Amino acid sequence: MTKSHILGFPRIGTHRELKKALEAYWQGSLSQLELEAVAQQIRRQNWQIQSDAGLDLVTVGDFAYYDQVLDMSALLGVIPERFGHFEKNVDLNTIFCMARGQAPLVKDAHACEMTKWFNTNYHYIVPELTQNQTFHLATTALFQQIDEAQALGHKVKPVLLGPLSYLWLSKTKNSEFNKLDLLEKLLLIYNQIFTELKNRKIEWVQMDEPILVLDLPMEWQQAYRTAYQKLDFQSLRCLLTTYFGSIKDKLTLVNQLPIHGLHIDTCSDSTQLAEVIADYPSDRVLSVGVVSGRNIWRTDLQKTMDGLQQAKNKLGNKLWLASSCSLQHVPVDLDQEIKLDPELKSWLAFAKQKVTEITLLTQALTKGSGTIAQALSDNQQALQLRACSKRIHNDLVKKRLIEITPGDSKRHSSHDERAKKQRKLLHLPLFPTTTIGSFPQTKEIREIRQQYKTGKMNHSLYKQKMQEQIAFVIAKQEALDLDVLVHGEPERNDMVEYFGELLNGFAFTQNGWVQSYGSRCVKPPIIYGDVSRPQAMTVEWASYAQSLTTRHMKGMLTGPVTILSWSFVRDDQPLAQTSLQIALALRDEVVDLESAGIHVIQIDEPAFREALPLRRQDWQSYLDWAVRSFQISACGVQDQTQIHTHMCYSEFNDVIEAIAALDADVITIESSRSEMELLKAFDHFAYPNEIGPGVYDIHSPRIPTTDDMFKQLEKALKYIPPQNLWVNPDCGLKTRGWPEVERALHNMISAAKLLRKEYREKTICTKECAHENA
Repeated sequence: MTKSHILGFPRIGTHRELKKALEAYWQGSLSQLELEAVAQQIRRQNWQIQSDAGLDLVTVGDFAYYDQVLDMSALLGVIPERFGHFEKNVDLNTIFCMARGQAPLVKDAHACEMTKWFNTNYHYIVPELTQNQTFHLATTALFQQIDEAQALGHKVKPVLLGPLSYLWLSKTKNSEFNKLDLLEKLLLIYNQIFTELKNRKIEWVQMDEPILVLDLPMEWQQAYRTAYQKLDFQSLRCLLTTYFGSIKDKLTLVNQLPIHGLHIDTCSDSTQLAEVIADYPSDRVLSVGVVSGRNIWRTDLQKTMDGLQQAKNKLGNKLWLASSCSLQHVPVDLDQEIKLDPELKSWLAFAKQKVTEITLLTQALTKGSGTIAQALSDNQQALQLRACSKRIHNDLVKKRLIEITPGDSKRHSSHDERAKKQRKLLHLPLFPTTTIGSFPQTKEIREIRQQYKTGKMNHSLYKQKMQEQIAFVIAKQEALDLDVLVHGEPERNDMVEYFGELLNGFAFTQNGWVQSYGSRCVKPPIIYGDVSRPQAMTVEWASYAQSLTTRHMKGMLTGPVTILSWSFVRDDQPLAQTSLQIALALRDEVVDLESAGIHVIQIDEPAFREALPLRRQDWQSYLDWAVRSFQISACGVQDQTQIHTHMCYSEFNDVIEAIAALDADVITIESSRSEMELLKAFDHFAYPNEIGPGVYDIHSPRIPTTDDMFKQLEKALKYIPPQNLWVNPDCGLKTRGWPEVERALHNMISAAKLLRKEYREKTICTKECAHENA
């Protein structure tokens, strides 16, 4: 019989219960037992949703307090020495300290590096491996969760990150070595895990190997043959899961592996199904991911059924249906959206609804489409209404796209010429200091926004309250002696949602939260139609802020690629077209900011690298429209106006030329967790413009000393000329508290001043020596 399952379910809870419990625990207002009770309730609800919908297998092991890769490190005993030595079980607080650098009852330590999970907006904690790395089972959390689910009567399918993907996603620490040298030792622990699963009478285990969709070196492909021959599944049946791309180029390899089933993602590449089944081993299950785990649009049930018919005819009951990837990338439950426009709501499906779609498709394939006739009719009606809805299309927006000229994506002069004009206008010191945009979003700020949003506060009072918050932030920055200020963004709930609420073509949910990392959740907007800007979005706040200070104020915008990437995007036109629509709207805002006297404007693009396609063959097409989108948004200003951009945790080496092509005057990047390793991208590429590598990690509550940051800057100067180096935190400060922000920024500014003094003394010495020699 055709079976149904999912690869994972959101773990934050329907109303972000996990986020709230985690933050209460870290603040000391919730006990560990109370935290664990919240986690258990979320797991049980998730399992029940799957069971009630009729899935044949319930996924266990997808829950994590912070991150699933971090949990895998704990399971395998991969705990860096600075967090202590654990011969047996690693405790929850140590896991939190690895992620955050700080946790209850443990000593502060430098947090592990964090980076993007493939091309999503989810962040994982990067495992750190040493040349003499040992592995051992160091936590029983997975097995306890399996026992818990089985006690409730669920048919359990555990999920593990596979050994090759785990090694690939890791980093070597302290010395360079081949990570594959650790494979044999690692496999021994996986076999111990399989023994534990066998003892619990598990039938199927889901082995996630997402790196199979990448351009894997031959050495790693060969390692799959070696590794899976040595894995002892015993009585278990292994479902090898791939997602986020195609494995068409690795079918020979995959078909040779001693596995019992394969999962493919047909939402990312629908063409691979025909190639996979053409020569598919007859004794294997094929799980087909037909319901998207990355977007929130309803699945076209009829089209999906038609596309599966050939596979069903060939594979029979060996054909399984599933989500394309884990559903952790979509919100939990559309039923909670009681205020969403009914027409738009009828176009959508969140995690709970996607589970139902999978069971409906499974039922139709097994028993015939007549058994889901009403559901099929409702589905087709919603899809047809969406296709012909007048709210989607705007002829003026389409006309403006056609009228874009090559000159719209070019600044008037080269960066060297612009830099001269900007230095004359801005009068900034060597190693200028700034922040990335946001300051702490206090309880008071959130309450003001909530009262305004619910109509309990009129606009005049709201404006007054926001201006008071802006004035407070500016006074703080001046007292700290920052060089380029920001207004602090008190009016913004989120860097993408804020702009989406002010642009046409966007819609918003009440509870459409997804996890970004740890307790950090975001509520992505829904781009359903053509995008345009009805009026200025930030000019009033930036102008008011500038009126309060003689220092330069930085206008803050989110870039087109990031707005696109961090939204749920319409799937009825190319991404490039939607991106250009957003870029034109932002271009108008940039020009208006300049006209209002704002001479430094930051257009954040933290998603620029993360949105890069996973396969190199697809890179250039993406980079062409992504770079063009940024250029169009930024290039409407005069030479004197300094354009900044900001990018988050990413590896830049492969796209450094494209980043240079953005032609931003200043780029700030997150680099402190990697201890400036990311700057190696600039070692063999003479980046022409100015750079601000983050000198302290804002995702950790740990406050670095002045000496810590001074050393970071010294490392940065190995790659960046002094005249091009800016000093700034890694990212915005909205999630931090004021006491830690003030201390950290004080130390950062002190480090910049020490560096200025050192270079001033060097300059004087150099001039004196030159004079003496003359």
